[in-house]
Amino acid sequence: MDQIPAIARVFAYLSLLTIGGGMAAFPEMKNLVIDVHHWLTYPQLIHIYSVGQISPGPNMMMVATIGERVAGIPGALVAAIAFFVPTGILTLFVGGLWKRLENWPWRSSIQKGLAPVAIGLAVAGLITFGRTAVTGWVTVAVALLVFAASMRTRLNPALLILGGAVVGAFALR
Repeated sequence: MDQIPAIARVFAYLSLLTIGGGMAAFPEMKNLVIDVHHWLTYPQLIHIYSVGQISPGPNMMMVATIGERVAGIPGALVAAIAFFVPTGILTLFVGGLWKRLENWPWRSSIQKGLAPVAIGLAVAGLITFGRTAVTGWVTVAVALLVFAASMRTRLNPALLILGGAVVGAFALR
């Protein structure tokens, strides 16, 4: 229970880094959860994040799993609330303001400036995640095949996930 304030601080801060999606916060999440607070190991974080990606609903509900590992059910609730409420309030406020500033000349420039920030944060998260998830020639091949299939076909991502699970079950024991 003594970790509850730290959980609230960490996940409220991380929520503000999710411009471009949850992957944008992943490098800082890794730093805080593993290096600073030692709540998880890197393989545990990768596992929890991966399960969050294949689970229905928002993939960042995985923060509740981290909170639960640290402080049980209260930790899960605090992590989820701390992660989703600040950005929800910010989005509500900025959305209302954004509508009122519809004809403001800087609006378009701000939107154009935030797009590459979102992409940069997401790519940084992808690289941080990939350093541990892609560990040998089999995982490199799977990553490249999934990327190619995603870019060139309209294949259901669930089939790609299932294919990765099959490869993992047989080739990565």
